[in-house]
Amino acid sequence: MNILIKPIITEKATADSELNNRYAFVVNNKANKIEIKNAVEAAYGVSVEKVRTINVRPDRKTRYTKSGMITGKTSAFKKALVQVTEGETIDLYSNL
Repeated sequence: MNILIKPIITEKATADSELNNRYAFVVNNKANKIEIKNAVEAAYGVSVEKVRTINVRPDRKTRYTKSGMITGKTSAFKKALVQVTEGETIDLYSNL
């Protein structure tokens, strides 16, 4: 089971990493906080203080087209906010 799927690189997540030393990742839906902590420590070589998880709900959209009303939704995913100890950083841009 692959725990870490990808890092979240948005303006809000980048500001949070610079100010609070907190990084955001998309993780497996079945992963718990202990597994996420161990995966981040193994992948990036840092020590993790705290892990917070969020289940992000899917966005539903409805469109009116010539052929009628079309409904759809995006995929749901789990987000993890990982706080690293003071003085340590994660370089997310190293392998782009």
